[in-house]
Amino acid sequence: MEKSFKSSSTQYGLYLALILSSLTIIGYAAYLDLFTKWWFGISQMILVIIFGIISAVKARNIMGGFISFKDAFTAFFLTIVIGIVIPALVGLVIFNFVDPEAATVLQEKIIESQLRMMENWGAPQETIDEALKQIEAQGSFFTITNTLKSIAYQLIGFSVVGLIVALVVKKSDPNAA
Repeated sequence: MEKSFKSSSTQYGLYLALILSSLTIIGYAAYLDLFTKWWFGISQMILVIIFGIISAVKARNIMGGFISFKDAFTAFFLTIVIGIVIPALVGLVIFNFVDPEAATVLQEKIIESQLRMMENWGAPQETIDEALKQIEAQGSFFTITNTLKSIAYQLIGFSVVGLIVALVVKKSDPNAA
């Protein structure tokens, strides 16, 4: 029985979720400072995009080498939704229920890292002070509301990438009527 492209996309999303969840757990257990490193976040974004691209290309192959823009985007989007939501829930559980103290420590580390980066870039002290006020007003980074906002922003950003990928991956059947 041939696999549908949606089940393939789901499978790639689960693989992505497993990898990203594992990175979250390893970061929590072994090296909390990992979450403050710019390259860690960038590498995760690249990983999400790569899995989305692979999923869209695999979907085209499953469909006999031809895929519509809509189906290519669906394959990309389904993969990233699964790949983003599951690790976000893992992080939510770790930092709210398993070890809320780690969330406090991590938030302090992230704030210190952001302020240090602003100083290194030569930001005026007033700008740094204003940024610190905004961060403090936000409260905990690890609330359900902030997690949902983060998921939404990521999905919007990755959807733009997904539209480009779908445009590149789509291929019409010249023999279709």
